[in-house]
Amino acid sequence: MKLHKRIRRNLRQGFSLAEMMVVIVIIGLLATLVVPNVVAKLFTGQVGKAKADITTISSALEEFTILNQGTYPETLEALVTPDENGNTILNSDRVPVDPWGNEYQYEPPSGGQTFRVFTLGQDGAPGGEGKDRDFDQIDIRNGNI
Repeated sequence: MKLHKRIRRNLRQGFSLAEMMVVIVIIGLLATLVVPNVVAKLFTGQVGKAKADITTISSALEEFTILNQGTYPETLEALVTPDENGNTILNSDRVPVDPWGNEYQYEPPSGGQTFRVFTLGQDGAPGGEGKDRDFDQIDIRNGNI
């Protein structure tokens, strides 16, 4: 009978401090391994979305130019402005924004140069490296991003 009471009392005592510390250390090690990989994948996803958006906008600009006898629009808003039939070049009611919440930039062609659609990266300012790097449809086409 005494043995039965002792077993029941030991079952109710819970975790020791050492056991809790081991669990906390294991959770910390897992977080150290997982968090950097998740952050890296998030950035890769953001760049992938920006690349897809820039490619779509570039294709829409080329379609606009074909429909308007070689004339490029002055702004990207022309791609979402309905024509007389209510259709838009981009299947949207507004120009998309980049994954960092900034507007995509557009430079119409000039001086024999092609048009340019680009993002200013995470910082939203010209220049930068890594997450803040600017890139355009030419960088995407050449595999530079």
